[in-house]
Amino acid sequence: MVSVTVRALLGLAALAQSISADDSAITSDTVFYGLSDPVYPTPELEASGTWADAISKAQALVSQLTLDEKVNLTAGATTETGCSGFIPAIDRLGFPGMCLADAGNGLRNTDYVSSWPSGIHVGASWNKDLTRQRAVAMGNEARKKGVNVILGPVIGPVGRVVLGGRNWEGFSVDPYLSGGLVYETVSGIQSTGVITSTKHFLGQEQETHRLATTSAPIVESISSSIDDKTVHELYMWPFSEAVRAGTGNIMCSYARINNSYSCQNSKMLNGLLKEELGFQGWVVSDWGAQRSGVASALAGLDVAMPDGDGLWAGNLSLSVTNGSVAESQLDNMVTRVLASWYQMNQDEEDFPVPGVGLPADLSAPHEVVDARDPNAKPTLFDGAAEGHVLVKNTNGALPLNSSEMKLISLFGYSAKAPNMNNQAPVREGDYFSAWSLGVESANLTEINLGFLGNLSIAKSVIAPNGTLVSGGGSGATAQNQISSPYDALVAQAYEDGTALFWDFESGSALVNPTSDACIVIGNAWATEGYDRPALRDDFTDGLILNIADQCANTIVVFHNAGTRLVDTFVDHPNVTAIIFAHLPGQDSGRALVSLLYGQTNPSGRLPYTVARNESDYGAMLKPDETLAPAKYALFPQSNFTEGVFVDYRHFDAQNITPRYEFGYGLSYTTFDYADLLISQTDAATQSYPIGETVEGGQADLWDVIAEVSVNVTNSGARDGKEVVQLYVGIPGTDVPVRQLRGFEKPTICVGETATVEFAITRKDLSVWDVVAQKWNLQEGDYSISVGRSSRDLPLTGTISI
Repeated sequence: MVSVTVRALLGLAALAQSISADDSAITSDTVFYGLSDPVYPTPELEASGTWADAISKAQALVSQLTLDEKVNLTAGATTETGCSGFIPAIDRLGFPGMCLADAGNGLRNTDYVSSWPSGIHVGASWNKDLTRQRAVAMGNEARKKGVNVILGPVIGPVGRVVLGGRNWEGFSVDPYLSGGLVYETVSGIQSTGVITSTKHFLGQEQETHRLATTSAPIVESISSSIDDKTVHELYMWPFSEAVRAGTGNIMCSYARINNSYSCQNSKMLNGLLKEELGFQGWVVSDWGAQRSGVASALAGLDVAMPDGDGLWAGNLSLSVTNGSVAESQLDNMVTRVLASWYQMNQDEEDFPVPGVGLPADLSAPHEVVDARDPNAKPTLFDGAAEGHVLVKNTNGALPLNSSEMKLISLFGYSAKAPNMNNQAPVREGDYFSAWSLGVESANLTEINLGFLGNLSIAKSVIAPNGTLVSGGGSGATAQNQISSPYDALVAQAYEDGTALFWDFESGSALVNPTSDACIVIGNAWATEGYDRPALRDDFTDGLILNIADQCANTIVVFHNAGTRLVDTFVDHPNVTAIIFAHLPGQDSGRALVSLLYGQTNPSGRLPYTVARNESDYGAMLKPDETLAPAKYALFPQSNFTEGVFVDYRHFDAQNITPRYEFGYGLSYTTFDYADLLISQTDAATQSYPIGETVEGGQADLWDVIAEVSVNVTNSGARDGKEVVQLYVGIPGTDVPVRQLRGFEKPTICVGETATVEFAITRKDLSVWDVVAQKWNLQEGDYSISVGRSSRDLPLTGTISI
């Protein structure tokens, strides 16, 4: 196999030759100047609102700092801890520094912590209360470990590219669902005194070409070219909810936005984030994402990571002394950092020493700081269970009846825990992989990820060495404990007296003909560093078909880090049930077996659309390579010409029937909908908001325009939870058929009825006016639809404005 390095050199040589032979090739970024509007200066912080006291304290501390001390607070420093990044201490003034740690889905690369369900799993739960409980527990663990800033949650990428390698870290492709869950996550984590770093702002929707090359000719990072309306209505929507929840930090991304790098894009940072959304916290670069010195400081970047050897380092002091950067700008940057520290009460004595529980080397002797809380076990289990989505259940194949299960056969590489889980040094070229990829039985090609490389390299569709509880990369969780499906099934079988057969390796396994059920467990792998090559794989599909040909009751389970197609086998008469198990964290097996046997009623719903064919996703299936390669070879482009029409909005607009629609999922009981009531308020008195800017936008964007209620009755034989979904059809042309604007998840006992209520806000009904630069509440009729999924909406009504 040709190494990645050799192929990279060959590719760059060929690229250089191609560019030199083409007079139309763009070789300077000056061509792109002005495509992203300049917005200067950075808005000043004012000691007002909920941050007033924290900002006043920060300003007082900044007034005592020397120039060098101020500059030191704007870049990372070396640390003897295992923190991902560290803001240096100022001992003489009692500031102990700040530990930043990869922890978007729970702490990574450490010990004595829990492995939490990943973002996509939380999205599939559609449960706001459970999301907050998870966040509080994650925050408590981080605090005990001395973490000041959790590098998460992730709401960018949104999931525009279906094969995107990092989609699994976020909650959903829908901005409203993602926004609702990130609000709860930020609120929950920060209630523990730990700052959230909500990321990645903005438009980084693919891993391919996310980094500039380092050898000549330099190929810049991909540019996400997004129009203003799409930015506001889709990509910025969940960030506004994070800011509204009070997130103390925002991380800018590697990508270029409208051909201007995110971390020096004044339109994005000064204009949209700090001015329009009223963001009070600080902006940190993704690791190595700072691309300039003075320009990034003036554009709104406050802290460069990972260290002080970056593009401003000592030069920032020089820039202040020579007048290139006003000292008031530096004061603004540092005040934002310290204000978040005060806002979270991290100045109090009971906050742990930064990084105290994060040893730099887990293989060396170190102090044990056990951050786990036994009281969080129900949240771990419920979070794992509620993110499973049952999408097929023929003739009541599930739940399994213990008394009827004499023999169960178990198949698939994802059924058991990985063969290794220790603190062995990370292998070269595998820095961001949580799983060893490539086994002979699956006929895969061994890969070398490289360190966040953006080259086209060999990739694996699956991770075949054990139960997939998390994706790979900086968002991966520490796997201190894993309950695999096999382990949990053995425990259940022991209690029931059920015999078990298993085969975790063969693609052409033999089935005992007396099997009462055959369970096939596979996965769909994704990681930071590259985009997924496909939405299905021949090995797993072949395994399923082979088992189904031999077993009349074949149950398929996928641990999937994103969309996974099923049409190869879904209509096989012996495939009786399919579950998307997503990325459940450490309680994977316990949760799955509880669902299989009906001890827990499935309640997850899809946070994305499952198509029948890859081609149904259109241009959003794959990441963009380049446009007109010769011309843009050095400046890769991704044009978001589809606007807001991604996922179910795309399927609705193109009248494409999906295999399983957005919001879909089955239960072991049934729910009936009735009595839609709509009551309008008198808040819709003008087309545009007129309120003052608060965190998240103008205050009156959250004025309630209408109140909606429905009655939902459990008409089945089991208690259960129903995800009640509300969609709005906004009048006008070139708008989605429907958009999610409400979701609730009540628990309803057999025979009982729950009244579910929704508050529809001004923003929920508005569109972004690119001329007025405001949210516009138009006159007209707005359709209101309530039901079980985006295509199962039995109740409809109208709001007239």
